[in-house]
Amino acid sequence: MLKLKKIAVTGGLSCGKTSVCRFFKALGAYVVSADEIVHQLLSPSTTLGQQVISLIGSDVVVNQQIDRSQIAKKVFNQPQLLQSLENLLHPQALKEIEKYYLEVSQKQLAPLFVVEIPLLFEIDADKFFDYTVAVIADQKACRQRFIETTGYDKEEYDRRMARQLSPEEKAYRADYTITNNGALADMQPAVAELFKKLTQ
Repeated sequence: MLKLKKIAVTGGLSCGKTSVCRFFKALGAYVVSADEIVHQLLSPSTTLGQQVISLIGSDVVVNQQIDRSQIAKKVFNQPQLLQSLENLLHPQALKEIEKYYLEVSQKQLAPLFVVEIPLLFEIDADKFFDYTVAVIADQKACRQRFIETTGYDKEEYDRRMARQLSPEEKAYRADYTITNNGALADMQPAVAELFKKLTQ
């Protein structure tokens, strides 16, 4: 049996990573999102949830749920606290991703395993993947999309982007790049082409 290839899709904020992953999924890839995995792990009933609460404070629990917007408010202006939080979250998320990968691989559920992981290079996780794909897009368009879809302001976009590698650096480090400067559907042929290449 051929080894199932493990692909990471990364990029800056609102650049189209999720859409690229959706196209991969439509082509038959098994897709997981690192953000969604963190979201699932962040429950007051999990060990990780308890660690996060003791790190940041019990006021991040709203209606028996850990409120990620409360966490964001507390950590984004405190680099050390944010670092401590990420040191808790990232290893756990990577462990879960590996669990999914082993299951998909053993059961031969898909021809490709794709993970959407925004901070791939920043947390040095690229070494766990066979290939990396950076989605790049015009910064003005990304900022506009971010503001429209999240309700945050321009300053929040800039602050979050300042914590990431630049899109150019991500593109430089990635094995493949997909450019998203038109309609989302314009990316579909590029994803299909890449899917074909990676599954051959």
